[in-house]
Parts: sequence; C-alpha cells; structure tokens
Amino acid sequence: MAVGGALPRSDGKDYPGNMTVFVFLACLVASSGGLIFGYDIGISGGVTSMDPFLIRFFPSVYAKEQEVVDTNQYCKFDSVLLTLFTSSLYLAALVASLFASVITRKCGRKMTMLGGAVTFLVGAILNGFAVNIAMLIIGRILLGIGVGFSNQAVPLYLSEMAPAKMRGMLNISFQLMITVGILAANLINYFTAKISGGWGWRISLGLAAVPAVIMAGGSLFLPDTPNSLVARGKEEEARAMLRRIRGTPDIELEYDDLIAASEASKVIDNPWKTLLERRYRPQLAMAILIPTLQQLTGINVVMFYAPVLFKTIGFGGTASLMSSVISGGVNMVATFVSIATVDRLGRRKLLLEGGCQMIIAQFVLGTLILIKFGTDGVASISRSYAIGVVFCICVFVSAFAWSWGPLGWLVPSEIFPLEIRSAAQSMVVVFNMAFTFIIAQIFLMMLCRLKFGLFYFFGFCELLMTAFVYFFLPETKGIPIEEMDRIWARHWYWKRFVDSGSSNRKVQMTSNAV
Repeated sequence: MAVGGALPRSDGKDYPGNMTVFVFLACLVASSGGLIFGYDIGISGGVTSMDPFLIRFFPSVYAKEQEVVDTNQYCKFDSVLLTLFTSSLYLAALVASLFASVITRKCGRKMTMLGGAVTFLVGAILNGFAVNIAMLIIGRILLGIGVGFSNQAVPLYLSEMAPAKMRGMLNISFQLMITVGILAANLINYFTAKISGGWGWRISLGLAAVPAVIMAGGSLFLPDTPNSLVARGKEEEARAMLRRIRGTPDIELEYDDLIAASEASKVIDNPWKTLLERRYRPQLAMAILIPTLQQLTGINVVMFYAPVLFKTIGFGGTASLMSSVISGGVNMVATFVSIATVDRLGRRKLLLEGGCQMIIAQFVLGTLILIKFGTDGVASISRSYAIGVVFCICVFVSAFAWSWGPLGWLVPSEIFPLEIRSAAQSMVVVFNMAFTFIIAQIFLMMLCRLKFGLFYFFGFCELLMTAFVYFFLPETKGIPIEEMDRIWARHWYWKRFVDSGSSNRKVQMTSNAV
C-alpha cells in the first residue's frame, strides 16, 4: 500500500516509487527515540519542585524555599547541586554522541538506537531506586548516554528512510515524540506530587523506563536504512530494502546514486578531518550554529525548569505543575502545525515566523515580570496576572514547537553528504547538548542575577537567530539529499566556499536519502 507519486531528481527526472505504509510505520517506531529525550526534559523540573525530593537530596534548597514571602523570588532555587542534577545528563549526552558517530557508521543506525535505549533503561532504574546524590548523578549520566546515542541516530534514520517530498513531515515525528514525552512527564509529575508519603518522585523518575522499553523493543524489529547497508558493504540487502520502502521494483536510479554516494564516502579515512575542509564550510557552520541557536531560544529553560519557574513567580506547587502541563500540551499540539506545513511552506518561512513570535513573547514576558517583581524579586501575583504569564509562555512555546524545535533537528539531518554524515550529525548533537548543559547549569544563577532581564537576553538571542536564518540559511524543501550541494553553490555567501565545477565528489549523486 502506498501513497503519493514519484520522487524528484534535480535533473528533471523522477525516482520511481511511493510513500509506503512500511516506511511510515518504520519512521513512527524509530521516532519513539524522541520519547526518552522529551520525558527527561519534562520530568526533571517537576521532580525538583517536589518538596519530599528536595528534603531528601537538596535540603538547603528546601530551607531557602520555605523562607517568608519577602525573600527574593529570583534567587530561591539557586543551587549548584540542583543544577548539576539536571544538567549532568546533557554533558554525558555530549560525550556519548562522539562515540555514537563511530557506532552509527560501523554498525548502523538501528544498533545505535538499541544501545541508547538499553543504557537509558539502566539509568531510569538507578534513578527510581536512588538513595543518595551519587546514585542520582550516575543514573543521570546513563540517561545522558542513552539520549546522546538516540539523538545521533534517530534523525539520520528518519531522513534516510523518507522520500524527499515527505522528508520534513516524517523527520518531525522525532520532535513530536519529544513533545509527547514532555507532556506525559508533566502529567505524571502532577499526579505523583499528590501521593501521600513523599515517594511520588520515585515513580516519576522510574517511569523513564517505559519510553526506554518502547524504543528498545521497537529497535529490535526495525530494518536498517539502505544508505547504512550500502555504506557497510551489504549492497544486495540495500537493494532489497530499497524496493520494499519505495513500493516498487524499479529502484535502479536511486540505488545507483546510493552506490555512488557510498563510493565517494569510502575514500574518506577521517570524516572529522574532512568536515573541516573548506568545501564543507557551509555544512560545518550549520552543524554548529543551528543546534547552538536552538538552545539560545531559552526553550529548555522553560520546559525543564517550568515548574520551578512558575513557583518562582508566585504559583503554588500544584499550580506550577499544572501550568507546565498546559505549556507541554501547547508544545505537542503546535508541533502538528509544523508537520502539516513544513513540506508545503518550507523551512525558512516557519523559522522566520517562529523567530518573530518568540521575540515578541520573550520581551512581553520579561516586561510582565519586571512590572510585578521589579529588581528586588518581592511580590505576590494575582490569578489574572498569572494567567497572562502562562499565556505568554504558551505563545512562546507554540512558536518554538512549529519552528526551531523540529527544524533544529530536521535541517541539519538533511544537508550533510554521506561521507561526513555521521561525524556532522555528532557535531550537531555535541553543540546541542553542550549549550543545553551550559544553559541548564547557569540558568538559576542567571535568573538570580539578571532577574527579568533574562527574558530580554533570550529575546535578543532570538533576534540574532532570525537574522541568521534570513541571510544565511537557504531553503532545503523537496531537494534530494545527495544534491544539497547545489543550494550552497547558488547562495550569495556560501558559494564562495563551494566549487560546484570541480568538487572532489566526482560523481553526480541525486539520492533522496539523507
């Protein structure tokens, strides 16, 4: 069963084939890797706002939280240990992604996802049964290794399996699963916080095992991509898989392009060194800047510190968790906007609109907090004012969810040629996790010192990133992956780095796999 028409080639011809149900189901299963990342983002902030958890592991933070209302609300959660608990995962993911690059290239995307899921499962069990800070941190590190492996492999898998005309929609299923994980975590936190006896946090942390089991089980049944099979010398398996995922026996044009891309990659001994060559300067810049700028939107501050943030501006404990449930729901629903429009409107329009919307939301939010809390951080907040703050956060979250959220993973995964693909995707994960770690580590300190100005800071970052998209990011919609070189050769700035007439890639490759 298949839908759609033939797949496009830039030379005016079309790849025979269709969007098959098999591809759709394979991508749906693979995208469950986003669940483990999303669940962790959502669960961390909720658990760190639960009093029994703070009493057991962070008593000094709990004591500061219980101080009278005229305490500076900006600084009440500023704790090195508390931020280390949250951010240690991202440092581990950063390191793990470097090793995942080698495993992805040598063993395939499927085995990398399976390894990540099993490691995440062990970390979830450790966290659920933690009796001291050491167990918590070790568990978080194992969770981070799992996240690093899955974030390296899943976007590549999705883009390699998808036809060019539907690559955006299928790849964004990864981000959709992240939002589902965040929402599920927020809901679980809301209900476990009400458990008498003070052990609800164990359920919240331990249930991270559920998305890990889903991903591990799914990985066992997933096929590997034709691109990965060809790269590992399994040409006949790749040919058979290509026939199956395209729903037609007439796959020779696409298969020949995969072989050509593989031959070009085999002459590369060190993809990391190759990535630094001048001709790959556009891809290197995007591998660094897109994930970095994605984190400088401030989204992870909102998502994994949402309950703490809401508590800081005067919401009660349960109210803060419910507010994060609302923002998590908006995040998931808004992602469907991107799924529905990314292959029709393109990447640039969504990024530009989302950027402008986030800028407005951040400056309005910062002003609302300035008016109420000023610089001393002492105030109470009314119900109507609280609703206004939640509304601004939801406007911000929705903009991110249909722009920089999904496209921050989609665009890098579709612009790298095969010879540098694994290394470049690891670079994306490294910078994504590095800046997630940095921001997670310093957010509570920045909130204490910059106060309402923190939101202006992120608003200014979003102004810069929107300008970056406008001037430096070409449109990639509908272009077969192995032909992405032509978008750089035509770009007003990047063309100076790309010699389209004498590229070392001496073959014309028009595969529509990433």
